[in-house]
Amino acid sequence: MLKRPVPEQTALEIVTLDQLVPSDHLLRKIDRVIDFSFIHDLTAPLYCADNGRPPLDPTLMFKALFIGYLFGVRSERQLVREIEVNVAYRWFLRLKLTDKVFDASTLSQNRRRRYQDETVAQSIFDRIVEQAIRAGLVDGTVLYTDSTHLKANANRGKYDLAVVAKSRADYWDALDAAIDEERAAHGQKPLREKERQPAVKETKVSRTDPEAGYMVREGKPKGFFYLDHRTVDAAHAIITDTFATPVVHDSVVYLSRLDRQVERFGFDVGAVGLDAGYATAGIARGLEERKLRGVTGYRRPTPPKPGMMGPSAFAFEEEADGYRCPQDQLLAYATTDRNGYRHYRSDPAICRTCPLLASCTTSAKAQRTIVRHVWTEAKERTDANRKTAWGKAVYRRRKETVERSFADAKQLHGHRYARFRGLTRVRVQCLLTAAAQNIKKIAISLWPKPKPTLA
Repeated sequence: MLKRPVPEQTALEIVTLDQLVPSDHLLRKIDRVIDFSFIHDLTAPLYCADNGRPPLDPTLMFKALFIGYLFGVRSERQLVREIEVNVAYRWFLRLKLTDKVFDASTLSQNRRRRYQDETVAQSIFDRIVEQAIRAGLVDGTVLYTDSTHLKANANRGKYDLAVVAKSRADYWDALDAAIDEERAAHGQKPLREKERQPAVKETKVSRTDPEAGYMVREGKPKGFFYLDHRTVDAAHAIITDTFATPVVHDSVVYLSRLDRQVERFGFDVGAVGLDAGYATAGIARGLEERKLRGVTGYRRPTPPKPGMMGPSAFAFEEEADGYRCPQDQLLAYATTDRNGYRHYRSDPAICRTCPLLASCTTSAKAQRTIVRHVWTEAKERTDANRKTAWGKAVYRRRKETVERSFADAKQLHGHRYARFRGLTRVRVQCLLTAAAQNIKKIAISLWPKPKPTLA
């Protein structure tokens, strides 16, 4: 017999909050294995010990922020509303059903007045990684690095044109020394100091968020973006480093961030897996100096103009220190430029009578120039790793580690967009997002697996 439901929302029930949270809820798994007690001692120096009103407990505040990152709640106001009605969130934060939830402005005011840089967020991220190491989920022997873009919180149509300096790669000091050594070996004077300054370019600068970079890449959307440079351990895809920058080349900050991980966590890194964006001579040289085996993706060279011979038609002869052209002329060393490229030039007198001149060069001087980086040999050795069976196996795991990490971050944790404006706040977002992903992975990995039942 069909009956009408009777409203019972006001009925008195005696239950505990623990009864209302499912036994396999993600927050239960996290609460069981992750120790958040370090947050209190970490943030204590930022608070006055004997004056002022009682603050929001920093441990509770960061746990609340982790809820937002774990479940993809991008708005802090929406996060507070979710905490008010979600019993699992209240249970995780140790709030009773009748406890008043803090105001959303408490989070924003703390961010403006107390947590003004990424120091605390970086320390929290590092402590989570250390917990993963102690749990045996990170070994640090093979690391994968890549970058992804986050759409800046900025209007694409509001900008000014300005001339800015390009980012300086973290291996430039070593490159400068190599250039000086190369020029001295050929009896040339060292380059003047002012010539080594970073090149400048005209680009769009956002009026809304001037620290964001303007990105114009083939196959990518145009606009203002930040880049999240992330490193993932091969064992269980735990994120071991994340660092936000404006739009720069992938290789600019790689070596310094790799060194930071080795120093901070004591990793004994044996190999790294990188995509084609890191296939540069500077990265290859840096890996060899650190005695690391690098596996990088294939970087397709720029094709020559139709009907013209590319550099591959010229054979390098190390003993002669020159390139042999198809007509057997040796292109001799001429100079080394400030970008680290040796220039090898042909003899115009010979080239003018060459039957291949029209397909070799369009120079009015009838001269062909081939360039070769001072660290090309290191890059060739690194490229060779990709062709080995071991290298193929290492590179194949990129899609299961760092690429999967980025995919989960964007799909599940709201990492497609920068939540805030300014480089510092975007770095905090990247750190807390990565920490939340690590927390989730640690909790799921350490949760007891159900025993199979016999049929």
